[in-house]
Amino acid sequence: MKALVTGISGFVGSHMAEFLLARNVEVTGTIRHRSRMDHIRHLKDIRLMECELRDPFSVEHLLTEVKPDLIFHLAAQSFVPTSWNSPMDTITNNIGGQVNILEAVRKLGLPAKIQLACSSEQYGHVEPDEVPIKETNPLRPLSPYAVSKVCQEYLGYQYFKSYGLHIIPTRTFNHTGPRRGENFVTSNFSKQISDIEKGKKEPVIHVGNLTAKRDFTDVRDVVRAYWLALEKGEAGVTYNIASGTCYTIQEVLDLLLSYSHIQIEVKEDPARLRPSDVEILLGDYQRFHDRTGWKPEIPFEQTMQDLLNYWRAQP
Repeated sequence: MKALVTGISGFVGSHMAEFLLARNVEVTGTIRHRSRMDHIRHLKDIRLMECELRDPFSVEHLLTEVKPDLIFHLAAQSFVPTSWNSPMDTITNNIGGQVNILEAVRKLGLPAKIQLACSSEQYGHVEPDEVPIKETNPLRPLSPYAVSKVCQEYLGYQYFKSYGLHIIPTRTFNHTGPRRGENFVTSNFSKQISDIEKGKKEPVIHVGNLTAKRDFTDVRDVVRAYWLALEKGEAGVTYNIASGTCYTIQEVLDLLLSYSHIQIEVKEDPARLRPSDVEILLGDYQRFHDRTGWKPEIPFEQTMQDLLNYWRAQP
């Protein structure tokens, strides 16, 4: 079996590659000339192909050569605050790249199964009586990133209905673990704590909104879910991937601080506050569990410990 992983050098992409290789799947991944390679340098049995997903000719050449059975479309501009600063770049990256993939699959007549990495950010503004959030909840996106993901999902549905492509969108809630980019809250806290422990910075941790409530799943559980989505999921159906448990960002910070022996002061940084923030994201993954049997297996405490130790191991 052959799998294509777009954005293979990224956080989720590298874990996806490891998961597939462990199942003897032939893995090809897309990179760009400026891709960071440190997450996948240890993987010896993957094929890397440089591809600009916004270029339809590059994408068609890629799919003509690879002819994958499975496509995990993970490449995206995925950092919400960046979408505020660069809304057009976020829209162009996330929507344009996907259109080119779907068009190439359609033109070439490939029977590939396609997983689209969508996001819980699509739900946006959630009323208190709407949690835990089901797939039937209204979409009220509150960032350009969230809007781009809504569009990606609807494009997937359109290609499924219009051309019969086997497409499964997954609305994944917050996910974290080793290798998470330092811009993301759990990783940012972990790196700051690690740097303080190493004497690289003063014992002060800078934070943004600590009252937001988030549903965190370990990335290693998430990539297992993506595999099951294509193995057992129903084409054209959207599935939530979530833990079903909620933590405030304050609770996340307190947990990470409890793993350190150093006294650390906490200071709010106004630059870390967003123009608008989603108050609560708590997911209901019952639909996906009923279809595939999936449920999260890695405890949140282990995820946070592994993440902190990942940053401690960095030079």
